[in-house]
Amino acid sequence: MRTGVRMRMRVMKGERSGREEGASGPGAVVSWTGGKDGCLAAYKAMEAGVKVRYLLSFWNRDRVGAHEVNPALLAAQAESLGLPLIRTGFSSYEEEFKRAFRAIDGAERKRGAKISSAVFGHIRTHGPLVDRICASLAIEGLMPIWNMNSEEVIGELLEAGFEAVVVGVRSGLLGDEWLGRRIDGSFVADLRALDPAIDPCGENGEFHTFVLDGPIFKRRLVIEEGEAISRGAVRFLDITEFAVEEKGAL
Repeated sequence: MRTGVRMRMRVMKGERSGREEGASGPGAVVSWTGGKDGCLAAYKAMEAGVKVRYLLSFWNRDRVGAHEVNPALLAAQAESLGLPLIRTGFSSYEEEFKRAFRAIDGAERKRGAKISSAVFGHIRTHGPLVDRICASLAIEGLMPIWNMNSEEVIGELLEAGFEAVVVGVRSGLLGDEWLGRRIDGSFVADLRALDPAIDPCGENGEFHTFVLDGPIFKRRLVIEEGEAISRGAVRFLDITEFAVEEKGAL
């Protein structure tokens, strides 16, 4: 088996997809924060036939991270996707990911199934980390949006029908008015008008997002109340009240 392979919009040669194998065939986990990149990566993997079975979400035991949203909101998002969420704390993301993966795969093997791959939503960073993790676990590392142009990522996100909002911004770069801002057709142009150096996907930590709805969601999330707070160098939208709606509900 090849390990640490990066997938670009397709299942790597030699891999049988989850759809081809059926429900009992090898599955995949997704490294998950609730943001747009991981969500689009999961969607593209699913479209390529990968059987996504679990979302793996991690919180830093040593500090409050910019990606960390209300745990209840994250759980509701996973439920809306119809996927189990495994959430755990870490001091070392690499070691905790491997521990969580082995625990899930061990449980799956007792049922006669297995987990053979992991999906990551990285675009241009953390490639060596993914390679190390997947090589150590002897699994396929699937990176469907790896090396994509950031504007292309936003375009695909919108074309697929995802609804994502900004929930974190770097202080001094983007103001509080960007918190809760929906990623729409004018999002990239508005960023460019403010500062052409800002990456449209926030690849340099300029901002962070959360996905509320999309083609793989069974229900949509609606933000009802939130408060702008500071987390070190990040201004964050702390979403305290939200609703879960049926698709098509007014």
